[in-house]
This record gives sequence, C-alpha cells and structure tokens, in this order.
Amino acid sequence: MTLKEHIKNEMMVIKSLGVVYGDIGTSPIYTFAVILLIVKPSPEVIFQILSLILWTLTMLVTVQYAWLATSLSKRGEGGTVVLVQLLLPHLKSARLAGFVSLLGYIGISLMIGDGVITPAISILSAVEGIHLIPGYETTPKMFLLIIASGIAFSLFAIQKKGVEKVANVFGPIMVVWFFLLALGGGYYIWESPEVLKAISPWYAVEFIIKHPFIAFVVLADVILCATGGEALYADMGHLGRLPILKGWVFASVALILCYYGQGAFLLSHPESVKDPFFAMFHSLIPSLYIPMLVLAIMASVIASQAMISGIFAVLYQAMTTRIFPHFNVSYTSNEMRSQIYVGSVNWFLFVCVIAMLFIFEESGKLAAAYGLSVAGAMSITGILMSLIFMYQKYYFKMAISIIVGVMSFIFFTSCWLKIPHGGYWSLIIASVPLFIVILYTQGQKRLYASLASIEKEPFIAEYAQRYNMGQHVNGTALFFARHAHTIPAYISKTMFQNGIMYDYNIIVTIYISYDPHGVTSHLAPLAEGLDLLSIKAGYMETLNVDAILRGRNINERTIFYGDEEIISNNFIWKIFAMIKDLSPNFVSFYNFPHEKLIGVARRAEI
Repeated sequence: MTLKEHIKNEMMVIKSLGVVYGDIGTSPIYTFAVILLIVKPSPEVIFQILSLILWTLTMLVTVQYAWLATSLSKRGEGGTVVLVQLLLPHLKSARLAGFVSLLGYIGISLMIGDGVITPAISILSAVEGIHLIPGYETTPKMFLLIIASGIAFSLFAIQKKGVEKVANVFGPIMVVWFFLLALGGGYYIWESPEVLKAISPWYAVEFIIKHPFIAFVVLADVILCATGGEALYADMGHLGRLPILKGWVFASVALILCYYGQGAFLLSHPESVKDPFFAMFHSLIPSLYIPMLVLAIMASVIASQAMISGIFAVLYQAMTTRIFPHFNVSYTSNEMRSQIYVGSVNWFLFVCVIAMLFIFEESGKLAAAYGLSVAGAMSITGILMSLIFMYQKYYFKMAISIIVGVMSFIFFTSCWLKIPHGGYWSLIIASVPLFIVILYTQGQKRLYASLASIEKEPFIAEYAQRYNMGQHVNGTALFFARHAHTIPAYISKTMFQNGIMYDYNIIVTIYISYDPHGVTSHLAPLAEGLDLLSIKAGYMETLNVDAILRGRNINERTIFYGDEEIISNNFIWKIFAMIKDLSPNFVSFYNFPHEKLIGVARRAEI
C-alpha cells in the first residue's frame, strides 16, 4: 500500500467517526444519569451497571452489527433494506416474502420513530450542561428549551443548502470528542482502578439474579448506550466496512473509558449522581468546562445530522422501490448525487423534534421515552440475519445471531415499560410512515389491477397497422410503462383513440433491481418507429433518466404519462387518492422538463 493510499484510508476512518458515530458518541452524556434515577448508586450497584453497559455494547453493537451485520452486504451496502433484499430471493412462499417485507417496512418506520427523539435528547442534554457554569445554576428551563430549539432550527434550515462542506469537519471534531471522553474517563479510572473489576460479566449476571424485576426495568435505559449502533451497518456503503470497523475500535474504547470513568467519579463524588458526565469534566478541569460544553453541543448536532441524512437516504430508497409515494427531491451536491434533500420530510422531522422538546422539557424525561424503536429495529435485524445465515448454511453465525437477536428482543420488551412514560410518542411517529407504506403499496396494487392493460403483441399489431397509414407528428415521443410485457391503456388511448403518433415513439420502463448499485439500459426495436427502452437501476441509485436519454442521442419532443383520477367510496382509499394527488408524478420525480410533459387522464375506481 502506498503512502497516499494509507493516508486516504486513515482519513476514511476519521470521516467514519463523524458520519457514523455521532449518535452513539453522545450517549455517555445522559445514559448513566438516567439509569441512576432508578437505582441507588452504591459501589456494588455502580459495578453492576458498568458491567451491563460494557456487555450491552459488546453484544449488541460489536457482535450484532460490527461482526455479523457488516458481513452481510450487497456491493458493500448495508441496512435493513439490504437484509430484506438479500433474504427475498431465498423465499419460495409468497406469504413468507410478504412477512419479511413487512418487517422491513416496520424497521424503516421504527428508525424514523426514534430518529426524531435523537436530536431532541442529544441537543437538550448537551444544553443542560449550562447548569454547571458558575452563575447559571438556576437558568430557567424555558431558556434552555429556546436555545435547544434554536440549534435544532439552524440544523434543519441548512439541510437545503447541503452539508457536504460542513461534513468534512465532522470527523476531526468527533476525534477530539472521543479523545476527551477517553482522557476524562481514563483519569478517574486511574484514581479508582477498582472499577475495572466491572469488566467481568458476573457483575451484570449478579444484578439480574439479585434484582430480576429492577434489572428488567433498568435494561430499558441501558439500551441507550447502544443507540446509534445500527449506523455501523446502515452507513457501510458510504465509507466501506474496514474504515467503519477501525473507527469502532477507537470509539468503543473511548466510550468504555468514559462510562467507567463516570463510575469511578461517582465512587468519590456520590452527590453528582444527577449529572455525572458534566460533573466529571467540571471537576477535572473547571477552566476548560465551557469549551467542553460547546464541543458537546457540536457533537450533538453531528449526531442529529447523521440521523437526518440517514432518514433521507432510507426514504429515497423507499421511493425508488415504489413502497413510498414520490416526494420532491433536491440534490445538494454536484459530485455526490446520494446527498439529497427532501423538504417535506425535513420540516416534518423539525416539527416533531420541537414537539418532543416542549412536551418532555428535560433530557431525563426524553430518555424515559427513548430506545423503544431502536430496540425494536435491533430485534428485526436479528430475525432477518438469522434467516439469511440459515439459508446460507452459516450455522455458527446463525446461532450467534439468534443469541444476540434474543437479547435485543429482551431489551425491546423491557422498553415496553416506557410506553406509558412517553414511549408512545415514538410509536405514534413511527406509525405515520408505516401507515403510508402499507396504504401506498396496497393502493398501488388495487390501482393497477383496476387499470386495463393491453398485451404487448396485440398492441404492436395494431400499432404497425396505424403507423403505416403515414399520419405522424414530427419528432420523438416518450411513453412510460410499468412493465415491458404489458402496455398501459393510456398509451393505446393516446395513439389509437386520439390519433397521436410520432415519427419515433419510445416506451420506457424502469426496473429497480435487488442490487444496490449499477445502472444499465437496453434499447430494443418493437416495430417501425417504435422502440422499447428498458432501464435497470440499483435501489440505492439516484437515477438520472435524462442523462441516459442524452447518452443514446434521444431528444424527445413530448413526454406522455398516465395521470390517474382515483374514485372510491372507501375512506381509506380516499386517503390514498389524496396522497397520489399531492405526490409529484412519476416523470416529475425524475426531473423532466415540465414544458414537455403531457398527462393522459385515466379514471380508476378502487
């Protein structure tokens, strides 16, 4: 490996710290404090909680995601969508395939459900550190909420301009952040090295045996140390597996040192139980406390940015795979088309974040609602991985995957206790995209079943007869079809009923493949003056249809598309019709010039 390649690889590791580990990197700010609201911080209990945290990070993040999940990819890509796409080809039963797809839908929705709490809890918990600044101990709660809201607004407002340049500084900031976590924690471990006894899993087992009910309750807060761990897998395609794994080695050591440092600090400062993280750094170097607080706020913004970008990417995949309605998408980078902005989703997330801030008011109360959806998503990952390893006949990995999957489910069931304390909010928010996905997929099936399509051979026969009559419009026309083997009724209506036939007619089909990347196109003649252009694209591609057409020297004069008018007496399908009306049509989604578009109305009753 050359020096240049080595430097490039190390820079990717630094970048992974900014892109991947922002969420899990800010969890030490609030995790220990929230756990100690439930249990009395005696030395024995502190050891037991530290052991629970260490082995939760080890099993749920290191084993489930860093080892098992990242070994499953398609062309280097990861995430819930990838797991579903890897599993579907193995399934012979349509019912089982439907169940797996539903799990994928739920996983995406749960990500959004807890995703809106991530900025709220990360930013507010950092801002609450102001209370330890001399003279600001009695800062009103409303003032802190206004500051947190202003930071959140700034974060969501810059999304439209793109974060490519800002993201370049995320990595170095998080390097400094993790270094300080390790430094602060390491100092107090040096002062009280007996906390290292808590490395033994026996302390965690002992706590569960002695206090089974309390341990079950505590698990719902222990899971907070692993929130963001799923990003190891979800962001693998952006950075590569090796840089992410190297980054986790650095990040995990820093996190463990910080947690054990907080435990050591509490042994000698039990009065700091309410906020051990900031109290530890305030006690260590009081003069540098404010810079540390500013850094904590910056780290919380980075954690929030990773969540927003992740949701944009997941929803774009859902749009291109036709399980989610099309929204207006803007590309914020000329070089990286994977960097996108979805305005309606952006401001929906912002409203939800502000609502969470003012509903819960304190990071401790937010933590009481946080983690439910994360644990649910981890459980789904465990199920999907176990099935994939079973079909691939990797039985050792399957056994380990089942073990960590069961552990994830235990954490998930523990988090059910959070539902009365605000956890229902993450479920309510998650139910919105889940409802849209189910409604949209089922509505599309009903819609296309109600639209009469024509088989390709009879259509070509009638087309050839009419084309030979010689009455053509000058230029080239595009017609979009869902499948290559059937012709939508609007095309025959345009050509045969309305008599609109161009010199050169092209039927375009776009097929989204199981592979994440790659775009291919094939132009095949069907008849004189009629060709079929088949475009196949990976489900993570930001498809530029216009560039494909120009690459084939196709300069269309007019673009025809089917514009459905949905009629229904059913309230649910009326909602589907409203969503279809509000969504950009197919050709608008792919940024075709509006002056070339002609929608051919079709009435459909569902």
